[in-house]
Amino acid sequence: MNLAVNVAGITLKNPVMPASGTFGSGKEFSEFLDLNRLGAVVTKGVASVSWSGNPPPRCTETASGMLNSVGLQNPGVESFIRNDLEFLKNFNTNIIVNVCGHSISEYIDVVTALRDTPVHMLELNISCPNVAEGGMSFGTDCHMVEKVVSRVKKHCRQPLIVKLSPNVTDICEIAKAAESAGADALSMINTLLGMKIDVKRRNFSLAKKVGGLSGAAIKPIAVRMVYQVRRAVKLPIIGMGGIMTGEDAIEFLMAGATAVAIGTASFHTPTACIDVLDGIEVFMRRYNVPDVNDFGRMLESN
Repeated sequence: MNLAVNVAGITLKNPVMPASGTFGSGKEFSEFLDLNRLGAVVTKGVASVSWSGNPPPRCTETASGMLNSVGLQNPGVESFIRNDLEFLKNFNTNIIVNVCGHSISEYIDVVTALRDTPVHMLELNISCPNVAEGGMSFGTDCHMVEKVVSRVKKHCRQPLIVKLSPNVTDICEIAKAAESAGADALSMINTLLGMKIDVKRRNFSLAKKVGGLSGAAIKPIAVRMVYQVRRAVKLPIIGMGGIMTGEDAIEFLMAGATAVAIGTASFHTPTACIDVLDGIEVFMRRYNVPDVNDFGRMLESN
């Protein structure tokens, strides 16, 4: 049985990884699962300097999901290199760093600082709905996507993954813009904009009122978007959005994703990434699928 996949020239031992912002940089979760088993570890967002994030409350449960407005809180790239990266490089897995910024120059500062580190890939976060400047504002306009990706790509030594926002009219056009600007891969989808009101308190459940919706509730939207983008561009796709089980992950692989990322599931089940990986293996044995890459060819005639 072959579980290895190739994303932008980087070989992953299997297609499973955590989604950025849901796994820290692996330290906390290493108490519950073996990081060596993951195809990659995707870190929390890393900025050029420390960010304090948004005021609380910034997370709340919803039906079949959750809303978050954390705001990419992080200690900055120098602290990340000294602490988190020193920890991660001890494991036999690929390291993908999620790069965030308020401006193009801040993105460039981060990727420049990471040029000579043991990081395998970079994930450019132009789709976070919880950052007042930068974030999603960069990822919802084709011209801005082309500008940001092309400028940042010039400073990257590692392959550049671009994380796409679903909060757009046509995600395929955004994907094409990222591809034309030099992206090496795509990750999708980020969270959907949502709101929750506490009727008993007569107030918003989040301090910022609006947050990013994730979890099982968004999976059908995410699968549909992966399927559409797969047919619009040639780039490998890391699919995410409501994956809870191995069969959920296989849906994304059949829709055209090369790899998958697990997010919200890890909040209630810390071993979720390994559980999903085990579920993929069980499915492959049960239905005699010898190569995980075969899933992506199963719907080609449909």
